[in-house]
Amino acid sequence: MSTDPGSAVVLITGVMASGKSTVAELLARQLPRAAHIRGDVFRRMVVSGREELLPEETTEARAQLDLRHRLSALVADEYARDGWTAVVQDIILGDDLTRYVARVHTRPLYVVVLAPSREVVRAREAERAKTGYGVWTVEALDHALRAETSRIGLWLDTSEHTPAQTVSAILDNLPAADVGNG
Repeated sequence: MSTDPGSAVVLITGVMASGKSTVAELLARQLPRAAHIRGDVFRRMVVSGREELLPEETTEARAQLDLRHRLSALVADEYARDGWTAVVQDIILGDDLTRYVARVHTRPLYVVVLAPSREVVRAREAERAKTGYGVWTVEALDHALRAETSRIGLWLDTSEHTPAQTVSAILDNLPAADVGNG
């Protein structure tokens, strides 16, 4: 591996079943000093009173999502401050992506958006042991990704890529993922 981001934050985002978990873990393992921060861990820490984010968003569900994003950004900054590459993985779409970038103080901050086709996402979801979509549809999240999310960072159509090929593409194109000063 020729690229070492050093003390930095790398955000891996995309829709459910886009490969975020697998790619983030593989990327972190290839770096000399990295932590994999799974955004969903902060959601699962709420053991009572949790409200899931649904297509018909409630104020409380939005507040809990914002808390989750603030927490993962804080944790990422702390790892980076201590000399680690923090690889954050979460579904951060639409205006949430711009807000997330503003929350992370560490620079460099690299944003990588995994954007496989709807058909590939459907096939991956069907093959997974866990089901993530529930009341959401592939079409709804894909629309939020492609029509409502700012084109910042590095966008990769990973439809034809293995996780290893995706990690190579990220490392080979890391400068394109740098969002600068937000």
